[in-house]
Amino acid sequence: MQATRSLLYKGFIGRSLDEFKRLSHIVFSLEGIKGAKTPYEIHNFHAPESIGDCKLMSDQEIGGFSSARLEWVKSEAGAGAGGPAGYARFYGAISTKLPKDRPDVKRTGYAAFRTKDRPPTIFGRSLHNIDPYAYLALRVRSDGRSYFVNVLTESVVPTDLHQHRLFVKRPGRWETVLIKWNDFVRTNYGVVVEPQTELLRAKVKSVGIGLTDRIPGPFELCIERMWATNDESEADVLVDLTAAPAEKAEEAPSPPPQREGKLKTKEGKRVSWDES
Repeated sequence: MQATRSLLYKGFIGRSLDEFKRLSHIVFSLEGIKGAKTPYEIHNFHAPESIGDCKLMSDQEIGGFSSARLEWVKSEAGAGAGGPAGYARFYGAISTKLPKDRPDVKRTGYAAFRTKDRPPTIFGRSLHNIDPYAYLALRVRSDGRSYFVNVLTESVVPTDLHQHRLFVKRPGRWETVLIKWNDFVRTNYGVVVEPQTELLRAKVKSVGIGLTDRIPGPFELCIERMWATNDESEADVLVDLTAAPAEKAEEAPSPPPQREGKLKTKEGKRVSWDES
């Protein structure tokens, strides 16, 4: 037991030193004034133990029959061939079957994972501060299904989530997707909350991906890493719902297609996403 306490204490001190270095860098580089120049890593799956820092969820928690797994995969090709050295594979099967012994359950058919809450440091609760950054970046390989990116913050309402569709252009191939932090939509149990409030960018607890399209069948999404950035050149897919109409017209003369998401307002209207 003494050895365990020693290891825990050392971990606490180590995390505190890392946080001190991070805060010192922000102060001395004047990132709060000039803006961040280097990306901020939220989570990567380069090592097998990275899977243990994530929480897996599905409708099995309420008696449903969807299956979900998150496993680490070592890339045979390696990063030198255009892919990561290691990544996470989020896969399983969606089922909308209802449990017979749970009449209170009216809806199933979802699976998700998210990063776990970060352990505390000497500075208190450890949260991601992505305030100096404009975009959330994800390096993924998708099967093309309608996944959502979920951001959990230290909100007044613990069950609030900020969500955005994960748009990809090349299913089955690795690509980097950038999403503006300001474009995330505040929801509660899948329903859009009004009035909308900005995401608490200095108090991000976790980031994850979920599948709630309720289409029965297998799914598979591979992900290498998630990070915050200001560099648009990193993107293979740049999702920007706030671009000026003139800028959009130059890129594409025809209006961008609209896709209905699975998010609904309290009036029952579906949220449409602008896919560019």
